[in-house]
Amino acid sequence: MYELPNLVPALPEILLAVAALGLLMVGVFRKKDATGFVGGLAVAALVVAGIVEVNLARVPVVTTLGGMFVLDGFAVFVKALVLLAAVLTAIMSLSWLRQEKLGQFEFPVLLIFATLGMMMMVSANDLMALYLGLELQSLSLYVLAAYHRDNLRSTEAGLKYFMLGALASGLLLFGASFIYGFTGATGFDAIAKALGDGASVPVGVTVGIVFLLAGLAFKISAVPFHMWTPDVYEGAPTPVTALFAVGPKIAALALLIRVMVGPFGHLVEQWHQVVVALSLASMVLGAFAAIHQTNIKRLMAYSSIGHVGYALIGVAVGNAAGVRGVLVYLAIYLFMNIGTFTVILSMRQRGRMVEQIEDLAGLSKSNPLMALALAIFMFSMAGIPPLAGFFGKLYVFIAAIQAHMYTLAVLGVLTSVVGAYYYLRIVKVMYFDEPADSFDRPIGRSMTFILTGTSLVILLFFLFPEMLLTGAETAAASLFHG
Repeated sequence: MYELPNLVPALPEILLAVAALGLLMVGVFRKKDATGFVGGLAVAALVVAGIVEVNLARVPVVTTLGGMFVLDGFAVFVKALVLLAAVLTAIMSLSWLRQEKLGQFEFPVLLIFATLGMMMMVSANDLMALYLGLELQSLSLYVLAAYHRDNLRSTEAGLKYFMLGALASGLLLFGASFIYGFTGATGFDAIAKALGDGASVPVGVTVGIVFLLAGLAFKISAVPFHMWTPDVYEGAPTPVTALFAVGPKIAALALLIRVMVGPFGHLVEQWHQVVVALSLASMVLGAFAAIHQTNIKRLMAYSSIGHVGYALIGVAVGNAAGVRGVLVYLAIYLFMNIGTFTVILSMRQRGRMVEQIEDLAGLSKSNPLMALALAIFMFSMAGIPPLAGFFGKLYVFIAAIQAHMYTLAVLGVLTSVVGAYYYLRIVKVMYFDEPADSFDRPIGRSMTFILTGTSLVILLFFLFPEMLLTGAETAAASLFHG
């Protein structure tokens, strides 16, 4: 007699899948004014999924669905971040849809499907589950990038992301086929068992790992797989860009960590150099390429490439301290980016969105609170103490120094100094340049709420760091000792 698998660990995912399908039907039958109603329900569904996920933190490490799905402290921590990013971007997108008069209810539904894909990636315990989660996320994001279909830049962004995303998926599948061919398994536990202590590794497995890393590097926009990022960030609707900047990056980095320290944990020598190279290249390009940008969304694209480089330092370390550093970094990065994109979304003059850095001129005089919030985020991204961004980099650099990776740590500090130039340039434009046209006011209650909340987290993090540090430490430990 067939026995049903244990579905409790996958409850949040099941809830989101049912909610997305239900909201599709609601949108179709409601017809008039469906967008706001469906959007509100989508936010509620994401919040409920988040509450269920946090409550699953007490469940011990468990695999289910034929060993393809794993739930541990690491998965719960990362999925909580992904759901928080989804909730905040969903709230941002509702006000944007109203302002742009895009009354299409599919937007929040696609957002839920993308979030579902990210959560499946984080809990993947099999190469097939990994690919399914990745593609569900990617297909949803391709459509969201081109969502403003009357806008030439938006459709171009969607097409570029789709073409390069298909190439990355091919690379990832090619690598997975190599690993399967040489180990005879797709499950992470079975692969680890087949490779043993890593004493004699078939060259085909090493080739497979490199291709797998290349596919995942595209998803986190690490150099040299970053080429899509600036154009897609600039062309996609701003709430979608905000989602691109946080959700998929957090999920893909978590997946990269799970794959590298799980089935290939004994093969650190095989993949370590590749991750170090990706980290160094991303930090250097992210620091120097952003200097001459005039569009703030393109600047944020290069900024995100640099931040991925810092996070990859923790992955390269390959131990619990490194993973803890990455998790702390990602949590702080989430608040910094969502806050910054809230300001970008509020950059409207006479009902029209503006994106040039020069449009921020004199913001300290026309809207001092918005200027203060953006200054907090810029100082934090530059890594200036006592703001949260400083601690994000600190824990990653400490992990590198403890692992005797002095070159990575030193180059990380040097590129941070270069990156500080373009962050501080934005502060200079806001506070010292001649005032430009002021932005439309008010910005809306939901946007004010997000802006206030994120800036307070970044500003006051140094007073209450224990909760995040303890959570990240527990999550990292579950990955290594679970």
